[in-house]
Amino acid sequence: MRLHQLIALLTFVSAASATEHHARLARKYIYPRDTTTPSMTASTGTSSLTISSGSAATSAATTTATTTTGASATGPQTNTWGTTIPPLSQITSGMPSQPTLPLTATYPAGATPPISGAPALPTPFVFQAASWPPQDQIAPTDSTEVAEWMQELDGFDIPDIPPTADGTCVGDPAAAADAASRGWWTCGGYTRDTDIVACPDKLTWGVSFDDGPAFYSKQLLDYLSSINVTSTFFVVGSRVVERPQVLVEEYMTGHEIAVHTWSHRPLTMLTTEQVVAELGWTRKAIKEVLGVTPTLMRPPYGDIDDRVRAICLAMGMIPVIWTRTPSGATFDTNDWKVAGGVVNGSQSFATFQAILNNATLLDTGFIVLEHDLYPQTVDLAIGYTLPAALNFTPHLTMDSIGYCNNIPTTNLYRETNQNTSFPYSNSTSGDSSVPSGSGGTSASKSKTSGSIPALNIDAIPMTIIGTAVMAAVGALLLQV
Repeated sequence: MRLHQLIALLTFVSAASATEHHARLARKYIYPRDTTTPSMTASTGTSSLTISSGSAATSAATTTATTTTGASATGPQTNTWGTTIPPLSQITSGMPSQPTLPLTATYPAGATPPISGAPALPTPFVFQAASWPPQDQIAPTDSTEVAEWMQELDGFDIPDIPPTADGTCVGDPAAAADAASRGWWTCGGYTRDTDIVACPDKLTWGVSFDDGPAFYSKQLLDYLSSINVTSTFFVVGSRVVERPQVLVEEYMTGHEIAVHTWSHRPLTMLTTEQVVAELGWTRKAIKEVLGVTPTLMRPPYGDIDDRVRAICLAMGMIPVIWTRTPSGATFDTNDWKVAGGVVNGSQSFATFQAILNNATLLDTGFIVLEHDLYPQTVDLAIGYTLPAALNFTPHLTMDSIGYCNNIPTTNLYRETNQNTSFPYSNSTSGDSSVPSGSGGTSASKSKTSGSIPALNIDAIPMTIIGTAVMAAVGALLLQV
């Protein structure tokens, strides 16, 4: 039995756990499907990661947290950024909705963005449904736009990997068993050299929020401004066309904008044409609102394999995923599970505390999964997780993902990028206004060939190899 088969066997067994069942139920709150990857928790349970006794604790605890204004988080408090933060015990799926904050800045057409050489802001976006795919549905492929975007794949080696059944390990056991050769992150956490999965510098948090722009994003923006922290916003195309002015404020106040697909479906379950459509329509929406095209993307649920990677790279976008430990636990706060009613605010914050403490054990920095789509997740961020990180010992550096990876700001958008080797030297674009070879990344992640790097066996921690071997031996004994 080969090494990748042993690891795949272990992956399949763990993926069939109850964690996936609960995750599915939770994600139905907004989107019809959820990740199967085990998340880091501070409590006992499947795929949990315990807090190291030797690592520092955060100053914010499950029952008491200190915000940057010095207020105790045991009860509601009004903060300088204009919102009232409920106690953790009251941050639940059924909590009352708070008032949304109006946008306070107006950026007219022609305004100068904070990116050197970026085009001026376009005319304010006006949504016309007939010009766009149905919102929150898989983008159709029978359009001239998709046909044009498909040409961007010409000259690239797109692996002939069939789509998964539904993007989950349990839903497609055959694909799960072959996860190593597929490079499938969902089942086994397989990554490639072209993926961004952490910040290179130890104790650096690459801050990001997914699924907006949303009704409560303004609260988050105000708080980030108050603590002088920038974030990477992975935006959904269907939300961009709904709330374009929120996206404008994110961009104009110095945050990074990246692609998170049109309808938030698992990309491995889609055909190549559908993946192109999901990325292309989101990219188009962002450009019509901001005038720029992002070079970073995040696959929904982290669901990516070598086929999807190759498509993203051919279209000029580097995949970004949250950090995963060698034991298989991910830096997922589970904040979305609060909105789904599976966990409460206290449990989600305990998960974040475990993430921070275990981040001290890494040789690199880290990336955490959080969201700005729900009021619950925004309350957790501005009332608890961000203040806890600010007060953490040892000190954490908090930056957007592009910045912490030493990617020049200009390289985060195709219109301003000067690095013609990113992601590959023969990158092309269906957009005639974008030069060939557009994109941007740090030198350590630049590639010059069109093939996806193979799995580096030497880089697999011995703990994973040993566990996989034991799992395989156990399986063989069961057959005797």
